[in-house]
Amino acid sequence: MLRGRADECAAIRRLLGDLPTGGGALLVQGEPGSGRSALVDYAHRHAEGCTVLAGTGLPEEAALPYAGLQRLLDPVLDRAGALPEQQRRVLLRALAGAGCPAHRRLALSLAVLGLLAAAARDRPLLCTMDDVDRGDQPTADTLAFVARRLRRSSVAVLLTTAADVPLGGIARHRLRPLDDRDSAALLADRLAGRPPAPPVAAALAAAAGGNPQALVDLAEVLTPGQCRGEEPVPETPPPDGRLGRAYRARLDRLPADTRRVLLLAALDEDGEPATLVRAARVAGTAVEALAPAELAGLVRVEPRWVTFPQPLVRTVVRAAAPLAERRAAHLLLAGVLDGAGHRLRRAGHLAAAAQGPDPALAAELEQAATECEGAGTAASAALQRAAELTDDPARAAARLVAAARYAWSAGRTHRARLLLGSLPAAVDATEGGRAGLLRGELELRAGRPRSAPATLLAAAAALAGTDRALALGALVRAGEAACFTGDQYRYADVARRAQLLRRPDDPPATELLSAYVAGTAATLRGDHEQAGPALRRAVVLGGQLTGPALTPGALTCAAAAGLLVAVDGAAHRLAERAVELARERGELSALPRALELRAAAEYWLGRHEAATDSSREGLRIARDTGQENWAGVHLGMLAVLAAIRADRDTALRRIREIGEDPGAHSRPRALAQWALAVLDLVDNRPAAAAARLAALACPGTGRGQVLVLVMATPYLVEAAAAVADRPAAGAALAVFDRWASSTASPSRRALSARCHGLLAPRGSAEAEHEFRTALRLHPTDAGAFERARTELLLGRELRRSRRPRAAREHLHAAREAFTLLGAATWAEQATTELRAAGESVGPPEESAARLLTGQQLRIAQLVAEGATNREIAARMFLSTRTVDHHLRNIFHRLNIRSRTELARALS
Repeated sequence: MLRGRADECAAIRRLLGDLPTGGGALLVQGEPGSGRSALVDYAHRHAEGCTVLAGTGLPEEAALPYAGLQRLLDPVLDRAGALPEQQRRVLLRALAGAGCPAHRRLALSLAVLGLLAAAARDRPLLCTMDDVDRGDQPTADTLAFVARRLRRSSVAVLLTTAADVPLGGIARHRLRPLDDRDSAALLADRLAGRPPAPPVAAALAAAAGGNPQALVDLAEVLTPGQCRGEEPVPETPPPDGRLGRAYRARLDRLPADTRRVLLLAALDEDGEPATLVRAARVAGTAVEALAPAELAGLVRVEPRWVTFPQPLVRTVVRAAAPLAERRAAHLLLAGVLDGAGHRLRRAGHLAAAAQGPDPALAAELEQAATECEGAGTAASAALQRAAELTDDPARAAARLVAAARYAWSAGRTHRARLLLGSLPAAVDATEGGRAGLLRGELELRAGRPRSAPATLLAAAAALAGTDRALALGALVRAGEAACFTGDQYRYADVARRAQLLRRPDDPPATELLSAYVAGTAATLRGDHEQAGPALRRAVVLGGQLTGPALTPGALTCAAAAGLLVAVDGAAHRLAERAVELARERGELSALPRALELRAAAEYWLGRHEAATDSSREGLRIARDTGQENWAGVHLGMLAVLAAIRADRDTALRRIREIGEDPGAHSRPRALAQWALAVLDLVDNRPAAAAARLAALACPGTGRGQVLVLVMATPYLVEAAAAVADRPAAGAALAVFDRWASSTASPSRRALSARCHGLLAPRGSAEAEHEFRTALRLHPTDAGAFERARTELLLGRELRRSRRPRAAREHLHAAREAFTLLGAATWAEQATTELRAAGESVGPPEESAARLLTGQQLRIAQLVAEGATNREIAARMFLSTRTVDHHLRNIFHRLNIRSRTELARALS
């Protein structure tokens, strides 16, 4: 099975299927290793009842006109007698090596067309030419001419090419890189019996760049430990693999000047054309010498960048050059890189040419790396080389730790682990603490999170005497690890240690960390009076950070603090700023956590679609950076959001993707259980939902996911109320109430009131009062879904209390809101309640847009953008009276009363 090539296989089958009644042609373009030859083989296997002519373009014959055509047509040359005499002579002359004058090329092309048609008289003919761009050009031109004129014949032509050759008039398929799913499937095919762990498959897919042959080559060199994820996987395919050998063969046939400039391009990873132009001139050649390499598919020269389509090519080019040539090229590049903007690149080339310890050059590399913003991978490589050039073991160790930190920041998890693993056993306490902090963070995000707290606490102890801010950072991570694994009771020890590090004159960034840890610890023990001021202080400090203190890590702490005190808008702004800053600085490792907090803020703000987008992005980046634990967090949140939409298939798929690795009380597992409980509620299985949610945590002991349970409490209360399990609901609601009442959040208090309404005696004045209090507290500008849920529950309460007329008002409001939100299952529940209340209603409409005419929809969109009636009239060439008329009809159709509601309906 050809993974990721279903469209191309279908096109080939259509091409062959049309043969009895008409011919055609197909051109397949793709880089080496992308599966072009495999598709040719596929065509041969499916060419039942066809004569097959097969050829391959050979670089060795590229200078021999019509050599490829001669090999292709040789089996059917006995049919040449059927051609007109003039065409037959031209054809035989060309295939005999006598060439073809320009004015006879049309006759030659028609002769080839006629010969193939004659060969197809008895049975259809499939003619394939693999790598047509690598052979002689006259053959390619002739076959392209033929391929454009096959409609009335029983001939099919399949051509493949690596380069983007100008063969117009032929249906073309460009082979795209395999996506992650197809890459994983191909690896499973090749590693039958020992399929790689999901993070390993993702890392290999990234290393291969979606190239099938690169994946096969990587699979062949994978060790059992690498396959299980216990050892770092290769970062590039092996140079001596099949794909590497293919590129080396292409490289060997290039002219000397081309190889010289190609080596300069391979060594200068920034790919800046101006640098390459200067370097080529100094080398006595010109950048135009790269043209043969471009034609061979080895490099792409664009106005702004010189790039290698497959990273393996860079490795092959470097490996093919003798050491002396590489050193000379590095020195040449260093010589043309002048100016402060090129300091790191220049130092890197000088270091690559160095032959022994060089303390001065090592110091220059270190300084250049620390001054270069957003160059995480390059800075990591520079610091690693600086360590190699350092003759002082302690200084070398410090540079290795810094190299690992830069690698982690850039999302290169495996590289960071390798660098930490290369540290000597004996390092001083400070560097040992820095290394421990990074090891702990790697375990938390991408390893075994249960081992992270001990590592991080030890790192904090080692750093406490020399770098309190870094020690506090280690404690923040230790607390985060305790929360991730469901061991919140350990947070008290974290807070005690943080308190010992606190000073009255701490700078804002350090004070922020102390306040966050103290506030979180107080929240977890239920002391909201003490938690509130500390957490609000952290939020304020987060908004005031500037200069070097403004980091994604500090902003995420402030955002997390904001969520704990329910200042959702501030939390979202802080998380959004953390995301922006991490992107600006290239700190990819910080993005999954920042996006988790942004998604959580969007959830509380009622922006479920935005939360889904944030979690999708967080999942992608977590997987790209090897942070499988945080990929699980985002998968769990996506499952919850899908379950709330009653999208069972998506929710279950996301839960399956979490896998079996997270611990029983981990955050991903708790989120998965929350999602399943919501699905239970949707399917009217409240007992199952209540049991799942009650098991999430035991607030009294601090074990389990206390914070997830608090988020899910409204669903737990709803489920428990349906089965009259008051104790389970009451205990969780007491925790929720203490938290909600300590905040100034109307939405939290609305949820609390709704929960009390569910637990009040049915039909009682207390129940109705609590529900109406909840409706009054729900913000009108946010949280439309939760407001609609309250309307639904109040309507159901009133109906069951035999007050159908009063119930219908709220059920209509719920149904319309759910319809506008696209929550079809919840809208159907409201519809069912309306029918039970004695109203005959049809199915809900799909969306607000479907209820409006085209002109009404355009007016509604302009209103949602903030335009006045006069502005709308001017833009649409209407009178203001006409706009007023349309707007009244829009409000009536959507059953809304204000422009704000209209904007929300269209969002």
